[in-house]
Amino acid sequence: MVAKALFDEIRSLGFAGISGSYANIGTALTKMARAFIAVNDTDGDLIISLDGGTTDHLYLPAGSFQLFDVGANAQQADDKYVLEVGTQFAVKQVTAPTEKSIYISVLR
Repeated sequence: MVAKALFDEIRSLGFAGISGSYANIGTALTKMARAFIAVNDTDGDLIISLDGGTTDHLYLPAGSFQLFDVGANAQQADDKYVLEVGTQFAVKQVTAPTEKSIYISVLR
């Protein structure tokens, strides 16, 4: 069996769906993820949660991105360094965005 890296369909949420309460960014992961990038294309500062809005995990300033290679130091075929199936990305505002969207791209 040949291992291959594949991208999930991009997850996004427009500025109008972002408020002071957490909102899901697309659907939960259906496969383990080895890397992801969060791109804040809005003009508002945001907080990202990776557990559906229970915990504040990442601060993402307006117009910025963060890239995480979760499996970078794992042994080949080691599934300990992944985002688990069921991981749900969610977002809330620090400052209210008035344009554009947030995007999450996942490499599995």
